[in-house]
Amino acid sequence: MGKPTYLTKEGLAKMKAELDHLISVERPKISQQIAEAREKGDLSENAEYDAAKDAQGMLELKISQLQALVRDSRVIDESKLDNSKIRILSTVTIKNLKNNKEMRYTLVPDQESDLKSGKISVDSPIGKSLLGCEVGDKVDVEAPVGVIPFEIVKIS
Repeated sequence: MGKPTYLTKEGLAKMKAELDHLISVERPKISQQIAEAREKGDLSENAEYDAAKDAQGMLELKISQLQALVRDSRVIDESKLDNSKIRILSTVTIKNLKNNKEMRYTLVPDQESDLKSGKISVDSPIGKSLLGCEVGDKVDVEAPVGVIPFEIVKIS
């Protein structure tokens, strides 16, 4: 058993759906491609066969990695989380002290991060800096553009 991966119910369901799709749809599709390439004759000079076998290897690797992630996953019980400090699954409103802009993010496990929907990884520079902070705290985030000062406005 590997290191546990913490996910939301939604994140685990999405991962299981992807795994099911790879096994039930993509795996048979590649097997069919290999069979068709095999029917074309000499395998030693058959580029289609080589490409299909490579694709099969990549698919099997992805399937085994996803199976390991699902096996080692632990679902986070959101009802037991404390909102007095920033933790995983906290939704936090922060103010950039350089330009006074407010931003709202939800801190999620790395596999569920999606900046477009406001979900940032707890392993990102901002996520790491915010963990354990309380409303009113000021933090400096090391970013590629330099240090950015933030103030925690709200935690929910």
